[in-house]
Amino acid sequence: MTSIRDSFDMVVFDWAGTTVDFGSRAPMLALIEAFAALGVTVSEEEVRRDMGRAKADHVRAMFEQPRIARAWQDAHRALPGQAVLEQVMAELQAPMIRLAGETADLVPGVAAAISSLREQSVKIASCTGYTREMMLAILPRAASQGYAPDLVVCAHETPQGRPSPLMIYKASAELGVWPLARVVKVDDAEIGMAEGRNAGCFTVGVAASGNMAGLTAQALAELDSDARAALLSAAAVRLRAAGADLVIDTVADLVPALQAEAARRAGQGIDAR
Repeated sequence: MTSIRDSFDMVVFDWAGTTVDFGSRAPMLALIEAFAALGVTVSEEEVRRDMGRAKADHVRAMFEQPRIARAWQDAHRALPGQAVLEQVMAELQAPMIRLAGETADLVPGVAAAISSLREQSVKIASCTGYTREMMLAILPRAASQGYAPDLVVCAHETPQGRPSPLMIYKASAELGVWPLARVVKVDDAEIGMAEGRNAGCFTVGVAASGNMAGLTAQALAELDSDARAALLSAAAVRLRAAGADLVIDTVADLVPALQAEAARRAGQGIDAR
Protein backbone atom coordinates (compact mmCIF):
# COMPACT_ATOMS: atom_id res chain seq x y z
CA MET A 1 0.00 0.00 0.00
CA THR A 2 1.25 3.47 -0.89
CA SER A 3 2.23 5.61 2.12
CA ILE A 4 2.07 9.37 2.44
CA ARG A 5 5.79 9.21 3.21
CA ASP A 6 6.42 7.89 -0.30
CA SER A 7 5.61 11.39 -1.59
CA PHE A 8 5.81 13.80 1.33
CA ASP A 9 8.29 14.38 4.16
CA MET A 10 6.64 17.24 6.05
CA VAL A 11 3.31 19.00 6.52
CA VAL A 12 3.30 22.69 7.47
CA PHE A 13 0.05 23.75 9.12
CA ASP A 14 -1.42 27.17 9.74
CA TRP A 15 -3.05 27.71 13.15
CA ALA A 16 -6.31 29.69 13.53
CA GLY A 17 -9.00 28.23 11.30
CA THR A 18 -6.84 25.27 10.28
CA THR A 19 -5.79 23.38 13.42
CA VAL A 20 -7.45 25.46 16.18
CA ASP A 21 -10.24 28.05 16.46
CA PHE A 22 -12.91 26.68 14.11
CA GLY A 23 -14.02 29.66 12.02
CA SER A 24 -10.83 31.65 12.66
CA ARG A 25 -12.72 33.87 15.06
CA ALA A 26 -9.99 35.08 17.44
CA PRO A 27 -8.00 37.33 15.08
CA MET A 28 -11.15 38.81 13.60
CA LEU A 29 -12.72 39.59 16.99
CA ALA A 30 -9.45 40.95 18.41
CA LEU A 31 -8.96 43.38 15.52
CA ILE A 32 -12.55 44.62 15.78
CA GLU A 33 -12.02 45.14 19.53
CA ALA A 34 -8.69 46.94 19.09
CA PHE A 35 -10.01 49.35 16.47
CA ALA A 36 -13.15 50.01 18.52
CA ALA A 37 -11.00 50.90 21.54
CA LEU A 38 -9.34 53.51 19.34
CA GLY A 39 -12.65 54.96 18.15
CA VAL A 40 -12.99 53.27 14.75
CA THR A 41 -15.59 50.67 13.82
CA VAL A 42 -14.50 47.96 11.37
CA SER A 43 -16.61 45.12 10.04
CA GLU A 44 -15.95 41.39 10.01
CA GLU A 45 -15.79 41.48 6.22
CA GLU A 46 -13.17 44.25 6.30
CA VAL A 47 -11.05 42.34 8.80
CA ARG A 48 -11.27 39.02 7.00
CA ARG A 49 -10.15 40.48 3.66
CA ASP A 50 -6.46 40.23 4.57
CA MET A 51 -6.58 37.40 7.10
CA GLY A 52 -3.49 35.23 7.33
CA ARG A 53 -0.91 37.99 7.08
CA ALA A 54 1.44 38.78 9.94
CA LYS A 55 -0.63 40.93 12.27
CA ALA A 56 1.30 44.16 11.59
CA ASP A 57 0.98 43.52 7.84
CA HIS A 58 -2.71 42.79 8.36
CA VAL A 59 -3.29 46.11 10.14
CA ARG A 60 -1.31 47.93 7.45
CA ALA A 61 -3.45 46.31 4.75
CA MET A 62 -6.62 47.30 6.59
CA PHE A 63 -5.53 50.93 6.54
CA GLU A 64 -5.13 50.61 2.77
CA GLN A 65 -8.90 50.07 2.58
CA PRO A 66 -10.23 53.58 1.81
CA ARG A 67 -13.22 53.40 4.17
CA ILE A 68 -11.08 52.45 7.16
CA ALA A 69 -8.50 55.15 6.36
CA ARG A 70 -11.29 57.76 6.15
CA ALA A 71 -12.87 56.52 9.39
CA TRP A 72 -9.52 56.84 11.16
CA GLN A 73 -8.99 60.34 9.77
CA ASP A 74 -12.48 61.38 10.84
CA ALA A 75 -11.92 60.04 14.37
CA HIS A 76 -8.37 61.31 14.89
CA ARG A 77 -7.98 64.20 12.42
CA ALA A 78 -4.84 62.52 11.07
CA LEU A 79 -3.94 60.06 8.36
CA PRO A 80 -2.76 56.63 9.52
CA GLY A 81 1.01 56.18 9.40
CA GLN A 82 3.73 54.17 11.12
CA ALA A 83 3.00 55.63 14.55
CA VAL A 84 -0.68 54.74 14.15
CA LEU A 85 0.25 51.21 13.09
CA GLU A 86 2.27 50.82 16.28
CA GLN A 87 -0.63 52.25 18.29
CA VAL A 88 -3.06 49.68 16.88
CA MET A 89 -0.58 46.84 17.39
CA ALA A 90 -0.15 47.85 21.04
CA GLU A 91 -3.93 47.92 21.50
CA LEU A 92 -4.27 44.56 19.73
CA GLN A 93 -1.85 42.64 21.94
CA ALA A 94 -4.09 42.04 24.98
CA PRO A 95 -7.32 41.01 23.18
CA MET A 96 -5.37 38.88 20.73
CA ILE A 97 -3.67 36.92 23.50
CA ARG A 98 -6.92 36.58 25.45
CA LEU A 99 -9.05 35.49 22.50
CA ALA A 100 -6.38 33.21 21.04
CA GLY A 101 -6.28 31.34 24.33
CA GLU A 102 -10.06 31.20 24.62
CA THR A 103 -10.47 29.73 21.12
CA ALA A 104 -7.57 27.26 21.19
CA ASP A 105 -9.75 24.15 20.97
CA LEU A 106 -8.47 21.85 18.23
CA VAL A 107 -10.57 21.54 15.11
CA PRO A 108 -12.21 18.08 15.34
CA GLY A 109 -10.02 15.44 13.72
CA VAL A 110 -6.74 17.33 14.04
CA ALA A 111 -5.25 15.18 16.79
CA ALA A 112 -6.06 11.97 14.90
CA ALA A 113 -4.58 13.37 11.68
CA ILE A 114 -1.38 14.40 13.45
CA SER A 115 -1.07 10.95 15.04
CA SER A 116 -1.53 9.25 11.68
CA LEU A 117 1.07 11.48 10.00
CA ARG A 118 3.57 10.80 12.77
CA GLU A 119 3.00 7.05 12.43
CA GLN A 120 4.14 7.46 8.81
CA SER A 121 7.25 9.42 9.92
CA VAL A 122 6.01 12.70 8.41
CA LYS A 123 7.45 15.77 10.14
CA ILE A 124 5.00 18.35 11.48
CA ALA A 125 5.71 22.09 11.31
CA SER A 126 3.54 25.16 11.63
CA CYS A 127 3.68 28.80 10.67
CA THR A 128 1.40 31.62 11.70
CA GLY A 129 0.63 35.29 11.38
CA TYR A 130 0.54 35.44 15.18
CA THR A 131 3.55 36.78 17.07
CA ARG A 132 5.40 34.51 19.49
CA GLU A 133 3.71 36.33 22.41
CA MET A 134 0.28 35.64 20.92
CA MET A 135 1.13 31.95 20.57
CA LEU A 136 2.06 31.52 24.24
CA ALA A 137 -1.58 31.02 25.22
CA ILE A 138 -2.23 28.56 22.39
CA LEU A 139 0.73 26.18 22.43
CA PRO A 140 0.18 24.54 25.84
CA ARG A 141 -3.55 24.15 25.23
CA ALA A 142 -2.95 22.59 21.82
CA ALA A 143 -0.34 20.25 23.30
CA SER A 144 -2.73 19.13 26.02
CA GLN A 145 -5.18 18.12 23.26
CA GLY A 146 -2.63 16.14 21.28
CA TYR A 147 -1.06 18.66 18.92
CA ALA A 148 2.56 19.76 19.42
CA PRO A 149 4.39 20.51 16.16
CA ASP A 150 8.07 19.75 15.71
CA LEU A 151 8.58 23.45 14.95
CA VAL A 152 6.55 26.67 15.20
CA VAL A 153 7.50 29.68 13.06
CA CYS A 154 5.80 32.92 14.09
CA ALA A 155 5.28 36.27 12.41
CA HIS A 156 8.36 38.51 12.30
CA GLU A 157 10.75 35.58 12.79
CA THR A 158 11.56 35.82 9.08
CA PRO A 159 12.36 39.01 7.11
CA GLN A 160 8.98 38.80 5.33
CA GLY A 161 5.69 37.12 6.14
CA ARG A 162 3.03 35.70 3.83
CA PRO A 163 2.69 35.58 0.88
CA SER A 164 6.48 35.16 0.86
CA PRO A 165 7.65 31.55 1.33
CA LEU A 166 10.23 32.44 3.97
CA MET A 167 8.45 30.90 6.96
CA ILE A 168 8.17 27.59 5.07
CA TYR A 169 11.81 27.87 4.01
CA LYS A 170 12.78 28.40 7.66
CA ALA A 171 10.80 25.35 8.77
CA SER A 172 12.31 23.24 5.99
CA ALA A 173 15.84 24.36 6.81
CA GLU A 174 15.51 23.81 10.55
CA LEU A 175 13.94 20.37 10.14
CA GLY A 176 16.23 19.35 7.28
CA VAL A 177 13.52 18.78 4.67
CA TRP A 178 13.97 19.17 0.92
CA PRO A 179 12.99 19.38 -1.90
CA LEU A 180 9.98 21.62 -1.26
CA ALA A 181 7.88 19.53 -3.65
CA ARG A 182 7.83 16.96 -0.81
CA VAL A 183 6.33 19.49 1.62
CA VAL A 184 2.59 20.02 2.10
CA LYS A 185 1.24 23.43 3.15
CA VAL A 186 -2.22 23.41 4.77
CA ASP A 187 -4.00 26.73 5.31
CA ASP A 188 -7.49 28.25 5.40
CA ALA A 189 -6.70 31.67 3.86
CA GLU A 190 -6.02 32.76 0.30
CA ILE A 191 -2.69 34.31 1.28
CA GLY A 192 -1.68 30.94 2.74
CA MET A 193 -2.32 29.36 -0.66
CA ALA A 194 -0.02 31.95 -2.22
CA GLU A 195 2.60 31.21 0.42
CA GLY A 196 2.51 27.49 -0.33
CA ARG A 197 2.67 27.97 -4.08
CA ASN A 198 5.51 30.48 -3.78
CA ALA A 199 7.45 27.90 -1.75
CA GLY A 200 6.85 25.17 -4.33
CA CYS A 201 4.80 23.04 -1.93
CA PHE A 202 1.79 20.85 -2.54
CA THR A 203 -0.81 23.27 -1.21
CA VAL A 204 -4.04 22.25 0.52
CA GLY A 205 -6.88 24.66 1.27
CA VAL A 206 -9.30 24.18 4.17
CA ALA A 207 -12.81 25.34 3.27
CA ALA A 208 -15.09 24.59 6.23
CA SER A 209 -13.18 25.43 9.41
CA GLY A 210 -11.42 28.61 8.42
CA ASN A 211 -11.57 32.17 7.22
CA MET A 212 -13.45 31.43 4.00
CA ALA A 213 -16.60 30.21 5.76
CA GLY A 214 -15.90 32.19 8.94
CA LEU A 215 -18.40 30.33 11.13
CA THR A 216 -18.10 28.35 14.33
CA ALA A 217 -18.65 24.61 13.99
CA GLN A 218 -22.09 24.98 15.57
CA ALA A 219 -23.13 27.85 13.29
CA LEU A 220 -21.96 25.93 10.23
CA ALA A 221 -23.86 22.81 11.32
CA GLU A 222 -27.04 24.85 11.87
CA LEU A 223 -27.16 26.03 8.26
CA ASP A 224 -29.55 24.14 6.04
CA SER A 225 -27.79 21.72 3.70
CA ASP A 226 -28.16 23.89 0.60
CA ALA A 227 -26.79 27.00 2.30
CA ARG A 228 -23.89 25.05 3.78
CA ALA A 229 -23.06 23.45 0.44
CA ALA A 230 -23.14 26.83 -1.30
CA LEU A 231 -20.90 28.42 1.34
CA LEU A 232 -18.31 25.64 1.14
CA SER A 233 -18.42 25.57 -2.65
CA ALA A 234 -17.73 29.31 -2.78
CA ALA A 235 -14.88 28.89 -0.30
CA ALA A 236 -13.36 26.10 -2.39
CA VAL A 237 -13.55 28.21 -5.55
CA ARG A 238 -11.68 31.05 -3.84
CA LEU A 239 -9.03 28.74 -2.41
CA ARG A 240 -8.42 27.08 -5.78
CA ALA A 241 -8.24 30.47 -7.48
CA ALA A 242 -5.62 31.47 -4.90
CA GLY A 243 -3.48 28.46 -5.77
CA ALA A 244 -4.71 25.42 -3.84
CA ASP A 245 -3.75 22.11 -5.44
CA LEU A 246 -6.43 20.44 -3.36
CA VAL A 247 -9.32 21.63 -1.16
CA ILE A 248 -10.69 19.69 1.82
CA ASP A 249 -13.33 20.60 4.38
CA THR A 250 -11.14 20.28 7.49
CA VAL A 251 -7.84 18.71 8.56
CA ALA A 252 -9.88 15.62 9.50
CA ASP A 253 -9.93 14.91 5.76
CA LEU A 254 -6.19 15.47 5.20
CA VAL A 255 -4.72 11.98 5.68
CA PRO A 256 -6.96 10.17 3.15
CA ALA A 257 -6.50 13.07 0.73
CA LEU A 258 -2.70 12.85 0.94
CA GLN A 259 -2.80 9.07 0.68
CA ALA A 260 -4.82 9.43 -2.52
CA GLU A 261 -2.33 11.99 -3.86
CA ALA A 262 0.61 9.73 -3.00
CA ALA A 263 -1.10 6.82 -4.79
CA ARG A 264 -1.76 9.03 -7.83
CA ARG A 265 1.90 10.04 -7.97
CA ALA A 266 3.05 6.46 -7.59
CA GLY A 267 0.74 5.40 -10.43
CA GLN A 268 2.22 8.09 -12.68
CA GLY A 269 5.80 7.37 -11.66
CA ILE A 270 6.25 10.83 -10.09
CA ASP A 271 9.19 11.07 -7.69
CA ALA A 272 10.20 14.49 -6.30
CA ARG A 273 13.44 13.24 -4.69
